[in-house]
Amino acid sequence: MITVSNLAVQFGKRILYKDVNIKFTTGNIYGIIGANGAGKSTLLRAISGELEPSKGSIEMAPGERMSVLEQDHFKYDNYAVLDTVLMGHGPLWACMKEKEALYMKEDFSDADGIRAAELEEKFAELGGWTADSDAAQLLQQLGIPTELHYKCMAELSNREKVRVMLAKALFGNPDNLLLDEPTNDLDLDTVQWLEDYLSNVEQTVLVVSHDRHFLDAISTHTVDVDYGKINVFAGNYSFWYQSSQLALRQQQNQKAKAEEKKKELEEFIRRFSANVAKSKQTTSRKKMLEKLNVDDIEPSTRKYPGIIFQMEREPGNQILQVENLSAVEEDGTVLFKDVNFQIEKGQKTVFLSHNPKAMTALFEIINGHREPQSGSYKWGVTITTAYLPLDNNAFFQTDLNLVRWLSQYGEGNDVEMKAYLGRMLFSQEDCDKKASVLSGGEKMRMMIARMQLRKANCLILDTPTNHLDLESIQAFNNNLVNYKGNVLFASHDHEFIQTVADRIIELTPNGTIDKLMTYDDYIADPTVQARKAELYR
Repeated sequence: MITVSNLAVQFGKRILYKDVNIKFTTGNIYGIIGANGAGKSTLLRAISGELEPSKGSIEMAPGERMSVLEQDHFKYDNYAVLDTVLMGHGPLWACMKEKEALYMKEDFSDADGIRAAELEEKFAELGGWTADSDAAQLLQQLGIPTELHYKCMAELSNREKVRVMLAKALFGNPDNLLLDEPTNDLDLDTVQWLEDYLSNVEQTVLVVSHDRHFLDAISTHTVDVDYGKINVFAGNYSFWYQSSQLALRQQQNQKAKAEEKKKELEEFIRRFSANVAKSKQTTSRKKMLEKLNVDDIEPSTRKYPGIIFQMEREPGNQILQVENLSAVEEDGTVLFKDVNFQIEKGQKTVFLSHNPKAMTALFEIINGHREPQSGSYKWGVTITTAYLPLDNNAFFQTDLNLVRWLSQYGEGNDVEMKAYLGRMLFSQEDCDKKASVLSGGEKMRMMIARMQLRKANCLILDTPTNHLDLESIQAFNNNLVNYKGNVLFASHDHEFIQTVADRIIELTPNGTIDKLMTYDDYIADPTVQARKAELYR
């Protein structure tokens, strides 16, 4: 349990929030949401003790241990992988190190013998005898094979380090667990494993994430960091979003009677509670909405960008034909080979792979930015494309302000360009900023505005939710569902894939899987899973 009392965080004249009083209780998982820069990660840093708050206190119950998912992936470069995970249990690691130092003494005294006995007892109480095997099992479940367990952390790739750091945070079942964007750089299968793992823990867990499906799967409560305030609501992200939108519509409809509003909200709670009862979560969590009061539901003050993709021309029946396409990395790694598919009019296709470089290579090839190892592709004559690449840094190495930057990619005067920027939540003052100083999220919104100017009938999106906040992801997602053209995309966002894609093509070094189905059906289909096991052997 974590108790936050009268917390205030201020940087110079800017007050992030003040008078925050929250009790995070055992057995609940709190999904922390808020716009970029609202202070989500700052809240975790204050609770973990990494950041000294301007005011207030944070306390844990006596004897409890806290674990944090660290973001510095180079901090443990001089340690072995397995040791790094063991260090996640601070008291156990300290006990192990003291034991080692004691037994290495040449002049082992009677006092040392007494201390050694104490340490052995403590070591056993902390689960020391199974610690190595427990850590190894956790690493394997997160996709780190046994042959890497005794390697130095410096030898691992960044994606592998992310998984080790996650194993370190989870190791030893800490009483309080703080996770900041735990799904970053994880593939969809590993995210699913983490969902299952967290859905069955009995600790206090605080999670910052932009992955809506992940938040929905694990959260019992939503912590909304918004406009200098922090509020806690029962329910997961979908409940918070849908209920706040319902309350907003009711607020705008002044003619609705109070009793009718109450009935509508109560019906919403009843339906949502029934859905929660069917989830994987424990019995106690299934009851998380039972005591919710209608008065607790308030309209959201969030601002959502106006993402609207329109087509300048209707596409013909010939969209894209790909024949015998193959791609190989410079080091000889086969990304995919002999890929054949034909995109039909109106299809929205997601491309999957255990190696994310495969999707990027495919998109770069069909956009003419990379040569394939073999094969060919052909676009229909009526098709116009708009491409959102994975890496957009090259677009922003310029001193142009936002208006001038956007003007490069479409027709229109400054007023029209500012209107586009306004819909993407850039203020009048922002319009004069240089494009080179934008944050990752701001760059993504600019790239989306650039795509809208194209008025293309086929969108190609390489991991489009990267760097976006939940509001932007929600707006992007909603528009793609209603978009009439074709969409070719890659994503690690389960909800994005499930709601947008009607076709799934998985690329492997040994062939492809091509299915006309939703993502939920795809991962539940035993024939698909058997085929995947065969292709990734």
